Amino acid sequence: MKTIQIYDPALCCSTGVCGVDVDQTLVRFSADVEWAKQGGAQIERFNLAQQPMAFVLNATVKGFLERAGQEALPLTLVDGEIALAGRYPSRAELGRWAGLVMLSVEEAQTSGCCSGSKCC
Repeated sequence: MKTIQIYDPALCCSTGVCGVDVDQTLVRFSADVEWAKQGGAQIERFNLAQQPMAFVLNATVKGFLERAGQEALPLTLVDGEIALAGRYPSRAELGRWAGLVMLSVEEAQTSGCCSGSKCC
């Protein structure tokens, strides 16, 4: 399975639920990461404010920051190669990179995974 690494900008927390202003993008992305991990994906996240050495010690990330600056974060690597920069990946992108099967709503409802309008 492929390894996905997310290099976040400096954040107080990775969930987006800290402080007064809740960042809905981070809330959604955190849920997507948890979904992918439950499916077996190998995902690591690094926060510039809390883990700066992870940025410095990775030559790909360090080079990216030297060229684009921290304003271009977040940065996503898949098996060590840049896959996405400037935004967080969608659930579909995480699933594709991790090799997870994503069911449509119709497929999930017929697979027995769903109960009424609630899908697992």
